[in-house]
Amino acid sequence: MRKIGILTGGGDCPGLNAVIRGVVQKCLLHDIQVFGFRKGWLGALSGDGNDLTLDMVEDIQTLGGTILESSRTNIMKIENGPEKVKKVMEQLGLEGIIAVGGDDTLGVANKLQKMGMNMIGVPKTIDNDLSCTDYTFGFDTATNIAADAIDRLHTTAKSHSRCFVVEVMGRHTGWIAIQAGMAAGAHMILIPEFPKTIEEVVEKVMERKNRGKNYCIICVAEGFELAATDHTNIETDEFGNVRLEKKEIGPSIAKLIEEKTGINTRATVLGHLIRGGTPTAFDRVLGTKLGVKAAELVIDKAYGCMVALQGNAIVPVDLDMAVTTQKRVDAEFYQHAGYFFG
Repeated sequence: MRKIGILTGGGDCPGLNAVIRGVVQKCLLHDIQVFGFRKGWLGALSGDGNDLTLDMVEDIQTLGGTILESSRTNIMKIENGPEKVKKVMEQLGLEGIIAVGGDDTLGVANKLQKMGMNMIGVPKTIDNDLSCTDYTFGFDTATNIAADAIDRLHTTAKSHSRCFVVEVMGRHTGWIAIQAGMAAGAHMILIPEFPKTIEEVVEKVMERKNRGKNYCIICVAEGFELAATDHTNIETDEFGNVRLEKKEIGPSIAKLIEEKTGINTRATVLGHLIRGGTPTAFDRVLGTKLGVKAAELVIDKAYGCMVALQGNAIVPVDLDMAVTTQKRVDAEFYQHAGYFFG
């Protein structure tokens, strides 16, 4: 019997279990056993995991998180990491690995593919910043939760004549902020792609006040930086990404707005709330379709690919191309959002 491995790496994401279910269901129909590694690449280093059965994946598409657990292990920074993974694959009789993750997890898979190990990528990130795919699963759930939170803050902000700065996830791109902010009617959206000064932010707040609007809501992505602001001596994680909790951009902006305007201003950091819990129907279906397509690539032995949503079709794309270019919010989309600022 042929055998394939699967792992989920990086931050948890609504829809992960739907992908696992899709892979296992399709592979077992074609007599391909699926071995689930525990805790992402950490499990691939040691062989920690177990064979997955139909009973194990029944109905898991409704669950948040991942039954395989996850970690942010970067095997490229571990001594003989790639060699250890290759040895584990040989010992388990795996012909390849399906890696479900974002740019960090799939970046490792891409490097291993170039080293001669068979890899297939499934794009997973609530940030929606992987190229070659229109949407990544988890993004829809995250934006719906963020939009609902902003909806709720409207009533409090208006009742108390306050300005609220709502910080959402988005390390390098502002897809969640712009999607949720537009949907929920934020009066300004701040994203990493388009830096602004605190003076520009304050100007928008004062424009609303001068028009008799007694409240304001600003949606900001965690990776946004105020122009001309120094963020030196910031810690990084195993992949070299800035540990954004050290920056506290939402509370920082709220403090500056209150100092410069005298307007009562509060910050709400949604953080991990938007990545947890039950996935939306869209993410359940998208995850399932991506998982099934990944299994089809295994059946055809078409390695070195990432599965992607393009239009209404799930298609294979070059893994290297998918992970080496980041998908960022374009100027036209941000301009459209800007029509509603204030």
